[in-house]
Amino acid sequence: MARHPRSVNAFRLATCLVLVTVLSGCTWITNTLGPAPVQRGNRVDPERLAQITPGVQTRSDVEALLGSPSARGTFDENHWYYISAQSRLSPGRTLLIEDQRVVAIAFNQQGVVSEVRELTDADGRPVTMVSRETPVPGSERSLLQALFGNLGRPGMGGTPGVGNPASLGGGAR
Repeated sequence: MARHPRSVNAFRLATCLVLVTVLSGCTWITNTLGPAPVQRGNRVDPERLAQITPGVQTRSDVEALLGSPSARGTFDENHWYYISAQSRLSPGRTLLIEDQRVVAIAFNQQGVVSEVRELTDADGRPVTMVSRETPVPGSERSLLQALFGNLGRPGMGGTPGVGNPASLGGGAR
């Protein structure tokens, strides 16, 4: 018994609509019923940031307006960074960064603001991770050592008195 081509197409269309509805519902469920976004770091208020004028404010003025910086320059104390982001746990239990903001403030040698700028993704540099491990001497074992390494060691077979703390009276009772 052959099906009518129109009913097959209608069935396919209905199946696609159901799948689209279900998948869009998953996104809605994740966003509404999932964990709320978490604010991380020191978020700089744009109104307060606008109050900082290069050549006028000092380090203490900036700290009074914006609070302590999230980070300072590693080799140069004249650069302060205010880093903030909103993060959320995704359904796969990975951390998603939703709204990241980095404000960089540079000071001259006298401690007066010389530059204020907001860094974007274009200012970032790609970092490649190195997956090598530092070898530890003596930790490499051959296959035979792994298989037969514990043979002949005292106390391994439950021999009383030799390397067995339970037989010495020091075990749990």
